Amino acid sequence: MQHLTAPELAGWLNDESRSKPFLLDVRENWEFETCHIAGSTLMPMQTIPARIDDLDEDAEIVCICHHGARSLNVAAFLEHHGFSKVSNLTGGIHAWAVQVDSSMPQY
Repeated sequence: MQHLTAPELAGWLNDESRSKPFLLDVRENWEFETCHIAGSTLMPMQTIPARIDDLDEDAEIVCICHHGARSLNVAAFLEHHGFSKVSNLTGGIHAWAVQVDSSMPQY
């Protein structure tokens, strides 16, 4: 599993020479509605086991939550189930708001 900082993810998303990762936001609906990274897909943590077949095993997946703990658990779960290109956003959406997008609401 890779660990990405918010600035590293921002660099990746802005790099036209790299294919974009699948941004898997594992927070709850209300959290996602409060703020999220453009292009991310909401799949709350508790729904991952039932929806694992909806994910592409070969895709670059970046797991995102509020501070990085839930997404770390989801990334580990995905790796355990054969996903080899999984990253965790260290510090979560909070780090993104502080380090990348200061206009993003914080909670």
